[in-house]
Amino acid sequence: MWFKREQNKNRRLHRNHVLDVKLRSDQVQATRLRLGLIALMVPLVTVLALYLVWRIGEATLNAFVYENSDFAIQQIDVQTDGVIAPDQLRRWAGARPGANLIALDLAVVKRNLELVSVIDSVFVERVLPRTLKIRVTERNPIAQVNVPHADGASGIAVSVFQLDADGMVMQPLDQRLCTIQLAQMNSQLPIIAGVNTFQLQPGRRIELPQVQAALQLIAAFAKSPMVGLVDLRRLDISAPGIVVATTGQGNKVTFGLDNLDQQLRRWRQIYDLGVSQQKAIASVDLAVANNVPVRWMLASTMPVTILPKVIKPAKIRKKNV
Repeated sequence: MWFKREQNKNRRLHRNHVLDVKLRSDQVQATRLRLGLIALMVPLVTVLALYLVWRIGEATLNAFVYENSDFAIQQIDVQTDGVIAPDQLRRWAGARPGANLIALDLAVVKRNLELVSVIDSVFVERVLPRTLKIRVTERNPIAQVNVPHADGASGIAVSVFQLDADGMVMQPLDQRLCTIQLAQMNSQLPIIAGVNTFQLQPGRRIELPQVQAALQLIAAFAKSPMVGLVDLRRLDISAPGIVVATTGQGNKVTFGLDNLDQQLRRWRQIYDLGVSQQKAIASVDLAVANNVPVRWMLASTMPVTILPKVIKPAKIRKKNV
């Protein structure tokens, strides 16, 4: 009997211990579930709060800034150092009066203008509350390239491209877009012949050494002792290593690609020698360093050509337009 009572007691104690273990396990699971829900809810609530703050901030900015009529553009202040009409620059810029000045993307305005091949650089600025300020620097053409092509109507047509001193390719401006007459100025530009037509892409720079040498020759000639005596009409770069210039006075002058200033001074010395002997240069090869070959003609047979008056583009306007 004693043994049975002890056994029953042990069984009761064992059942209590098992029940206690199950109870603690359920509590741990419940605690873990609550912590998991809290860990899940905290980021969700944070994200929701941030979203609400962002939406409220966006609505506030739209109401007080981006849609505020106090910042509507009333004036587009355009100035250029060249010849393009200000109204045309405003159209190219893409900004419209009445648009919100703060919401306007200045980078887009700048890009719209710089896509025009005759424009070198653009400065755009907001002048609060209602003025957009645009300053334009234009490229100055110093030479042109004529490209003949087939035309269905007349048979042959000529496309004209212009080059600035850096070799940047430009499409000539329509006279209607300019503030001064360009026809006479463009007719005075020297023609560069022998350029690969595939290189003529508006807004791209031609890197070919002979094209660069021809452009450097034009720039150097403008400061040389030959200015006022002859004018450059045509520069042929089709032969490698040289530039063959033809003047309006019938001279044919061959230049090397280097030391252009020295070659121009030599040209003046030979020119003066011819004047002293009442002769004119028919052709001269300045690419030869020593014993320069010269072919003369009588000065009386030299064609009489009136040198053109140099027309310079308009400078920066002093007033807002």
